[in-house]
Amino acid sequence: MAEQSVHLNWSAPFNVTHPSRIASKDLQGDKILLPQSALEQLLSASTTISTTPSNSHTFTAFDPYNPYSVAAARRERSNFRETTQQLPHPLMFQLINQTNGNSVFAGIREFSANEGEVALSPYLLEALGIHEDDIKDTSPPADTQTDGPEVIDLTEEDTINQTTQGYQITVKARQLPKGTYLRLRPLQAGYNPDDWKSLLERQLRASYTTLTKDSILSVTGVKGEEFRFLVDKFQPEGNGICVVDTDLEVDIEPLNEEQARETLRQIAEKAQKAPGTEAGSSLGHEIDIWKDVHGQVLAGDYVDYTLPSWDRSRPLAIELSIEDDQEVDLLISPKSNRQRALPRDSEHVFADFSSPKDGVKRVIIQPTNIELEGAESLLIAVYGSSIPDQPTSTATPRRYTLRAKAEEVQGSATAPVVLASSPAKNADEEQCKNCLQFVPKRTIVLHENFCVRNNVVCPHCKNVFQKSSEEWAAHWHCPTHPEAYGSTPLSKSKHDYIQHTTHVCPSCGPSSPFSFPSMTELARHRTTVCPGKIILCQFCHLEVPQEGDPLDPASEAETVISGLTAHERADGARTTDCHLCGAIVRLRDMAAHSTNHELDKVSRPKPEVCRDELCGRTLHGVGPRGQINGGTRMGQGPGNDLGLCSLCFSPLYVSMYDPEGKALRRRIERRYLAQLMTGCGKKWCQNEWCKTGRANKGLEPLGSSAAAALPLVKPLLEDIRDCTKPMHFCVDEASQRRKETAEMLAAEGAWEREWCIAALEAEGGDLTKARSWLADWAPTKFGK
Repeated sequence: MAEQSVHLNWSAPFNVTHPSRIASKDLQGDKILLPQSALEQLLSASTTISTTPSNSHTFTAFDPYNPYSVAAARRERSNFRETTQQLPHPLMFQLINQTNGNSVFAGIREFSANEGEVALSPYLLEALGIHEDDIKDTSPPADTQTDGPEVIDLTEEDTINQTTQGYQITVKARQLPKGTYLRLRPLQAGYNPDDWKSLLERQLRASYTTLTKDSILSVTGVKGEEFRFLVDKFQPEGNGICVVDTDLEVDIEPLNEEQARETLRQIAEKAQKAPGTEAGSSLGHEIDIWKDVHGQVLAGDYVDYTLPSWDRSRPLAIELSIEDDQEVDLLISPKSNRQRALPRDSEHVFADFSSPKDGVKRVIIQPTNIELEGAESLLIAVYGSSIPDQPTSTATPRRYTLRAKAEEVQGSATAPVVLASSPAKNADEEQCKNCLQFVPKRTIVLHENFCVRNNVVCPHCKNVFQKSSEEWAAHWHCPTHPEAYGSTPLSKSKHDYIQHTTHVCPSCGPSSPFSFPSMTELARHRTTVCPGKIILCQFCHLEVPQEGDPLDPASEAETVISGLTAHERADGARTTDCHLCGAIVRLRDMAAHSTNHELDKVSRPKPEVCRDELCGRTLHGVGPRGQINGGTRMGQGPGNDLGLCSLCFSPLYVSMYDPEGKALRRRIERRYLAQLMTGCGKKWCQNEWCKTGRANKGLEPLGSSAAAALPLVKPLLEDIRDCTKPMHFCVDEASQRRKETAEMLAAEGAWEREWCIAALEAEGGDLTKARSWLADWAPTKFGK
């Protein structure tokens, strides 16, 4: 076995690429991008030395005068070392910031950066002490115009370097040992290992090749929270380790005893507020339209419910009653193949973010709503509204009552349209001009004087407030959303955050096309064209992102026309065999291909069946793939014009010239006489024109002698050429059973009797397989 060792000695300076230019790459962990020329330089600098031992031979021939002898070849090989170009795996680098002396280890993602530039992830920028403002964007927009040359201060050497070369770092190839032990120290108290342990393992495996001592490792939680750890110690000791293809033991130790005590306190406090506890949010479950659900939710938490069934012919009303008018939101999403995510504030189909009026929020879903197409159930989330960067009280749960009920259709007998909806008033009442309430006429003067002096009416919503109240001082109306108003600073802040704050899609990135002016528009994007929207792929049957480019009109048009997402179009390009015809078809085309089979079934003629009333065979044979007249096409047809199958006609066949059919008539006559006089002797026979069959059925013999049987046979002989009249020959047991089964199957009313006979013949009498054959190949009576 050849011994190999890789030597790689390479370093080069590069300008740091501005983060805005690599936003679409979504660099994570310690990954970098290098230009293509760097790969070529690395290959040139790498050398793999292989020392190959000489091969032994079983012969000892030696010719001192022959330069190609075995001994000469051995001497030549001993002086030869084979060298090949090969890069180590994994490929690791050390990044050095010459400005401040910081260094960090990194792994390569791909060689696709611009020449002379290196793209760094946020983790590496932080470790090197490089801020986004320090990096010069060397690619100005195309519409940027300059009136003259840029003015440079020649007295500042650093200014000259930054202007002409950008922010420069040194990238050096460096191989690190595989780590066996890692100690991390959390930078803040309260980190519960249950919250980040699995996330840390997944992030190290997906985004990191190396770890650098004293660097800060960030882990993003499922709720968007960030856990930050100090990389404190390694085994083997050094400034860095490789975390690829190694068993890494990880320890988490607090920075000091005070942090450890605070962590235990916060974990215990969090356990007291865990879902399902008295101080925590309620646990979600399935609900129905018959029973109200009472629960509570903490600020920032979600309680998820599922409504599996409802009357889909009537409007559905989802009501949320909130105690003490606290800020609790109602979010709803239908669960279907095209919508799998739980409803959240930034990803939902229906929602009510308004401040509760009279403590009730209400969402009505019409049965004709297109969003309900293909919905398996309704996912309902109750959200304890929380605004980022604003203090909220999370100690007290917010109580609510959730109910779902079917509404009456407007205009029906149970919900007639009311044309006159003005409130009725008594003759002795008069309306106050200030608060618009009806009061007795005898006290109207006193009421109006008091009302005008103490109350004020909002001209927009007509709500009445005391002039000195805090509600009136905080009362507001949105100029762009007339239906939005409230009477608390919290409701105003919430409305501004939902409707007037820019939100970025977490799946598409921070670029301007995916920044939305309101939360509702972001939710519409994430539930429609967002590439990160989770769907249930109809081909791989997994919950996966739908993928695609939402900015490409051609891709969106193809999605609308085909009804397939970008992932399904790619996954559906795989081929499979059609189970009916055996043709090789793409998965995404299988539905159209199967539709063609369904159209072909409608026009298929019924197979001709054997004229014998007990025979369960077709006249021309049937194949397992629905081939009608398959036997005749292969030269195995009935071979007669009597309407009998080949097996029923075989006892009547004689190799002789009989143009008028007299000999055939005599053979049929003898066959009938033999059946009536002596019988076939088979215990399964059910032929009423057979002595044995009549005995099996408990009937009296028709004719025990030739004189008695001939008058009975004569009418049958006269109808030989009439193929519409049945014949009565004894058959084998399997054929007789198939005929009986076909009659019962045809009695179900789904298929014609001829198709039932053909199916049982093709599947050897197996009823289950025959039903499958009929479903694949036979037209139904309902489709005609």
